[in-house]
Amino acid sequence: MGLTEEQAFVADVQSDSVEKKRVVSITEAARLNNVTRQAIYVAIKQKKLKAHKDSTRWTIDLEDLDDYRKQKYSRAKSLFNGELLFDNEKGFHSVNQVAKILGVPAQKIYYATRIGVLKATRRGAAWVVHSDDVREYQAKYIDRKLADEIEAVEA
Repeated sequence: MGLTEEQAFVADVQSDSVEKKRVVSITEAARLNNVTRQAIYVAIKQKKLKAHKDSTRWTIDLEDLDDYRKQKYSRAKSLFNGELLFDNEKGFHSVNQVAKILGVPAQKIYYATRIGVLKATRRGAAWVVHSDDVREYQAKYIDRKLADEIEAVEA
């Protein structure tokens, strides 16, 4: 049983609408990636993200957006001499990761490394802190300071 011309047209329009749902605007792409619209425009201009301009509006295929997300730079994936720079499984963390672990500002961690209170090594442009050194710093300085503050309040 064949389709009438009208049924074929409706099926074609429905398949087009399904196809259109597979694309997003610049604003939607930015929201999905937790970045600004400007970051999406820059990625398009640098040919890192494929996009098509339909008369006045940019559209991005969801598959292209997913490919961009997988290839996007992430400091967590940074390599130094062929090894992961911040390999958390081996106990290597960034200054920001250490700050989050200890619940202190990153500037405090930078200062502690600069004055030698917290051991850290420089790999390329990044400071890398081992988890053993984080525990030692926490025991000697962070926990001691909290105990001193509690003592002062009780006195």
